[in-house]
Amino acid sequence: MSKGERNRIKIRVRTAMSSQAQLQGRYLGGRPPYGYLIGDAGPHPNPTKAAAGQRIHRLEPDPAAAPIVARIFQMYVDGMSDKAIASQLSREGLPCPSAHDATRNPHRKKTAWQAGAVRAILIDPRYTGYEIWNKQRKEEHLYDIDDVTLGHRTRMTHNPPEQWVWSNDAAHEAIVTTQLFNTVKKIRQQRSRMPQRLERPGRQPQGQRTYALRGRVRCETCGRKMQPATIRNTVYYRCEFKEQEQSLHPGMDHPRTVYLREDAVCRALGRWIAKAFAPDRLTATLTALAQASAAANAAETLTPQHAQARKMVKECDRRLARYQAALEAGADPAVVTQWINEAQADKEAARKKLDTPPAATPKKETPLTADQIRDSLRGSETSHNGCRPSTQRRRAHSTKPSGSRSITNMQVEPRP
Repeated sequence: MSKGERNRIKIRVRTAMSSQAQLQGRYLGGRPPYGYLIGDAGPHPNPTKAAAGQRIHRLEPDPAAAPIVARIFQMYVDGMSDKAIASQLSREGLPCPSAHDATRNPHRKKTAWQAGAVRAILIDPRYTGYEIWNKQRKEEHLYDIDDVTLGHRTRMTHNPPEQWVWSNDAAHEAIVTTQLFNTVKKIRQQRSRMPQRLERPGRQPQGQRTYALRGRVRCETCGRKMQPATIRNTVYYRCEFKEQEQSLHPGMDHPRTVYLREDAVCRALGRWIAKAFAPDRLTATLTALAQASAAANAAETLTPQHAQARKMVKECDRRLARYQAALEAGADPAVVTQWINEAQADKEAARKKLDTPPAATPKKETPLTADQIRDSLRGSETSHNGCRPSTQRRRAHSTKPSGSRSITNMQVEPRP
C-alpha cells in the first residue's frame, strides 16, 4: 500500500470516528476511566455488523468507585491538594485505581494512591457525562531521516484540550456536575504557578545547570536514583522518602531525606582514577580497557527494525498474559479469544521480522588496542583534579542541610 493511500484511509477513519463521537456520543473503545464500567448499549447501528452479532458499548458508573470519584472532586474544592487526597485515601485503605482494576493493570503497583492518579481524575471531563475523543494521537518518526528504508517508530502524543472532540449531548450518566468540574478547573488554574514569575537574583534558569553524576547515583536503602539539587551553592544528590513512598514500601527503614555531596564523590573518583592509571597499574588498566572495547564491539548490534520487532514480541507476551488473566476472571470468552488471536498474529509477524536478515548491517567501530589507548592518553594529564568541582564550589558552605543524613555506601553507575 502506498503512503498516500494509507494517509487517505487514515483521514477517512478519523473523520468518521470524530463524527460518531460528536454527533452520536459513541464510546469508541479504550480503557474506561476510574469510576466507570463498560456496559452494553444495544446492537450495532450498521445492519451488517449487527447481523454478525456486534454490539456497541457505553460507560456506566461503577457502584464501588463512582462515589470515590465524587468525593475526590469535593475534597479538592474543600482545599485539599492532590497529594493530600492521595494520602487520605491510602490511609483509609481504599484500593487505588490499579488495584481496583488489577486485570488491566498488571504492570502497575497496587499498594497506594498516587497524586498523579488523583490529578488524572480531576482533569478528565468525561465524569460530567460527555464523551471525549481525540485526547491523544499517534505520531510517526523516522529512525533515520537520511535512510527512510529503516522505517519509523510510532509514539502516542497528547493533544491540547482545544483539539478534543466533545459530544454534543451527554452520552452517559455523569458522576459530577459540570458546575463542580468547572469549579475544580478554575481552582487548579489559580493554584498553578504563573509561567511569567520572576526568578531570584543570581539564580540560574531551571534546566541549564549541569551535574557530573546525574542519573548515576542510587540510594543503597531503596535502590532509587538520587536527584541532584543545589543548596547554598553546594551540589547534593538526595533521596526523599515522603508519605507516598512510605505507603509504597511499608516497613522500609529509610530516613526522611538522604543527602550526598557531589564534591565528596568526585574527590573519591579522582583518587581512584589516579590510582588506576598509576605507573605500576597502567598496563593492567589499559588491558582491561582494551578487553572492554573488544567485548562491546563483539556484542550483537540490532537494526532499528529488529529492535522494534523484539520490543513487539515482548509487548505481545504481556498482552497474552493479560488476556489469559481476564479469561480466568470471567470475561467474555468470545471477545477475549479475538484479542488473543490478534496478539498472536502480531507476535508471529514480529518474529518473522526478527528472522529476516537486515538489508544493511550497521557498521561497527574497530575495537581499540592497549597501545592505541596508551597513545590517546599520552600527552594528557591523568591528574584527578579534573573531576573536582570548581574553586567556588569547594569554597562553599560545607555543612550539610539540617535534618538530613549523609551516606557513605553509595552506588554509582558507570558510563556506558
